[in-house]
Amino acid sequence: MPPEEEHRVQVHLDRLLTERGMTLSELATRVGVTVANLSILKNDRAKAIRFSTLTAICRELACQPGDLLSVRED
Repeated sequence: MPPEEEHRVQVHLDRLLTERGMTLSELATRVGVTVANLSILKNDRAKAIRFSTLTAICRELACQPGDLLSVRED
């Protein structure tokens, strides 16, 4: 197995929340996850996300996964 490399996935949750006029705590309630877990995602510290969580976030923010996530160019 190759050594673990730093991921380059960026999360644009803060921008989407601002555009929708929604708070992180409101999204957490709607999605059914903790504010702490969403904060980890929002601050690019997450190592993984469940498809069910991604689906719920996209449903509540009326977006596609590509609106929420991108890969940073190096």
